[in-house]
Amino acid sequence: MNLHEYQAKQLLKSYNVPVQDGYACSTVHEAEEAYRQIKNDSGSNFAVIKAQIHAGGRGKGAIKENGINGVKVGKSLEEISDFANKILGGTLVTIQTGPAGKVVNKVLVAQDMYYDGVSDRKEFYLSILLDRTKGQNVIMYSTEGGMNIEDVAHNTPDKIFKEWVHPSGGLQAFQARKIAFNLGLSGAAFKNCVKFVTNLYNAYIGLDCAMLEINPLFKAADDKIIAVDCKMGLDENSLMRHPDLASLRDVTEEDPTEVEAGQFNLNFVKLDGNVGCMVNGAGLAMATMDMIKLSGGEPANFLDVGGSANAQTVEAGFKIILKDPAVKAILINIFGGIVRCDRVAQGVIDAYQKLGNINIPIIVRLQGTNAVEAKKLIDESGLQVQSAILLSEAAELVKKAVA
Repeated sequence: MNLHEYQAKQLLKSYNVPVQDGYACSTVHEAEEAYRQIKNDSGSNFAVIKAQIHAGGRGKGAIKENGINGVKVGKSLEEISDFANKILGGTLVTIQTGPAGKVVNKVLVAQDMYYDGVSDRKEFYLSILLDRTKGQNVIMYSTEGGMNIEDVAHNTPDKIFKEWVHPSGGLQAFQARKIAFNLGLSGAAFKNCVKFVTNLYNAYIGLDCAMLEINPLFKAADDKIIAVDCKMGLDENSLMRHPDLASLRDVTEEDPTEVEAGQFNLNFVKLDGNVGCMVNGAGLAMATMDMIKLSGGEPANFLDVGGSANAQTVEAGFKIILKDPAVKAILINIFGGIVRCDRVAQGVIDAYQKLGNINIPIIVRLQGTNAVEAKKLIDESGLQVQSAILLSEAAELVKKAVA
């Protein structure tokens, strides 16, 4: 579950991680009030306004409707008001959103960390995530932070450092010091960085993060170390331990069909193909998608209905798949282990009759418990549903359907 920058920063503050202060605003009026407050607190006319979407590259991205960047610095109330008016409600297109972009419903108005013109400042990069190849969390960091970090990783990978953290011992003090040293810090900045890294790692563990990225990590002129930006993703499987965090989810930032699928406890991921898939079990779903590609089609989705598929889940899956106009056929591939195939077959029939007017081929492959009885139910239903027992048979039917 991804969070907005302003949400992530609030969580980091609870772990004593210094962050760039700001105010989340949904209207131009709120942005103006935020600017007045920041000007009063900092004594500076400068403030930054940032579009709040679940994507990076906002500073390089542009609003479709007017071409303004997703991150702007203003030095007056009039400028902040104008920027807020142009960003809020606009569609921000970045390298991570794709050409469709994302609608901006909130902006973050914050103190500009660069307004003083002092040269003794530095930008770093730091992130924490799981390295699955080693089974350990890894802290990735670089002296070259900022908007061009992707270019740094591509062109000068030697400037990207990694520090692995063993799960049994956690982050050690010498590792935090090593990170501060490799970033070229000394004196008060060194000590502040050690404390920052330690607290940030505690936040990563305590919040059950899947990913935590600070870019830029900022060394101010007074040697304070501050998170100017933050991208945070939470492990959805851990939300049972954090019921308060579940409320931070912004479904407007997610694919509507994936949100709908979640309401029925379906694991759904939208893809760009022409064959809809409905399968029970993630492994079988992956194999089914491979078979679709081998047969000449392209998977339109990943849809795992789980081990207890029934008429309700099958109907919900049908509705979600049929919302995609690119789908030319639907392949239902169920292995009857926990669930009986004849019950799934009856669920398919019931859902088909209830939905009606399904004008694309439906191929049903049922294998396992009561597979023969299930095939008989499908064949005698009188519906435009083709049945198969072998996966190779289902693949041939798919091939004919998309030819």
